[in-house]
Amino acid sequence: MSEHTSSSSSSSPRGLHIITWGCQMNVYDSARMADVLRPLGYAPVDRPEEADMIILNTCHIREKAAEKVFSELGRLRKIREARKLEKGRDTFLAVAGCVAQAEGKELLARAPFVDLVLGPQTYHRLPEMVARVTRAGGGVIDTDFPVETKFDFLPDEAAPQNSANLTAFLTIQEGCDKFCSFCVVPYTRGMEVSRPVASVLAEAKRLVESGVRELTLLGQNVNAYHGEWQGEPLSLAGLAEKLRAIPGLLRLRYMTSHPRDMEESLMVAHRDNPIFMPFLHLPVQSGSDRVLKAMNRGHTADEYRDIIKRLRQLRPDIALSSDFIVGHPGETDEDFEATMQLVKDISFASAFSFKYSARPGTPAAGQPFQVPEDVKDRRLARLQALLREQQDAFNASLVGTIQDILVTGPGRKPGQLSGRSPYLQPVHFEGDSSLIGQIVKVHITTQRTNSLGGLLHEEALAV
Repeated sequence: MSEHTSSSSSSSPRGLHIITWGCQMNVYDSARMADVLRPLGYAPVDRPEEADMIILNTCHIREKAAEKVFSELGRLRKIREARKLEKGRDTFLAVAGCVAQAEGKELLARAPFVDLVLGPQTYHRLPEMVARVTRAGGGVIDTDFPVETKFDFLPDEAAPQNSANLTAFLTIQEGCDKFCSFCVVPYTRGMEVSRPVASVLAEAKRLVESGVRELTLLGQNVNAYHGEWQGEPLSLAGLAEKLRAIPGLLRLRYMTSHPRDMEESLMVAHRDNPIFMPFLHLPVQSGSDRVLKAMNRGHTADEYRDIIKRLRQLRPDIALSSDFIVGHPGETDEDFEATMQLVKDISFASAFSFKYSARPGTPAAGQPFQVPEDVKDRRLARLQALLREQQDAFNASLVGTIQDILVTGPGRKPGQLSGRSPYLQPVHFEGDSSLIGQIVKVHITTQRTNSLGGLLHEEALAV
């Protein structure tokens, strides 16, 4: 799990510290929780020891997620007790996110000192929940899936999401109707809901006006987006076209996608919409049709290959990223070799790969023929070696090319700048700090393990 914590302090009498585990959507949710609490006088602080409220925003994807939450709660409880003893100040403790949604009652049973447990669809009601705890004491749970969507109730102002304020996440869709056998998302995030177009555009404009130059649109199935626009649904391709019209927005990305929702209009938009980056994260999970059926993915390996073929016809410079799960119940050696063959056939610029681990309540958790851990380990090692080889080859293919780099800030060395390539790699090169926030042309000269190095091109400014 990755951790992000609030990074600014405030003279406000009420300090807020949010610890965020998991995906980019949780990062976005944490920023919006800070937004809804701001009218109550809460402002971010750097350390939990300084906080009048601590929110642990959790993720249910990784193995033993709940146990990691209880371990962290034990640490936070000690911090709260010490603060009470030393400063005489109480600390409000809340657990949010997907573990809260899935295990709310168990959380309070094992950690009764927690004041509030809330699911990812209810954080727009945080002020009301805080008032309930204040009136009646702790132990409040709100993990219902409300009839109204939280997007209808969030405040207009969005908190900055990073110090440079040049890139930002923007959630446009939540939930999932696919019910993959291994996944908890439909149970923790609910059914697919698309945010209205007007709401997305309004927040996007505010972010760009604050200095953001690159947006990443988020959703559990973001390419299933069909937000309301003037009484009719608008696709992700249509939304991207409207975002293109925002002055100052230079780049657009989206994640995470599902192959079943990769419509022709969206693939064509990768060719025709100039702010779409030539990089797509499109999870496939397995290259075996038998396993894909057991996973309830709703597509075959060849159908996935056909999507990639079409994308490359439309946008020859597009690079692909994907997700893979090895060791799904019933996966044979032959099934795994089919995954290896798909990877060889397509060639990925980057990928995320994991061993299958059972999630309570999901269909796969109760399936027979669970794959032994040592077999999963061997398969994962082989897959990751192949994916690393492909990533290295892709990075090497960029050496000698000139790439448009969004300059995001200073590098680690004096006189050095850091930026982001169209393919999401960090790129380091020497240059003046006045270039921060611009897109410049960089001649790529060096391939590193996870980044690139280069020199400013003579005609440096691309935009």
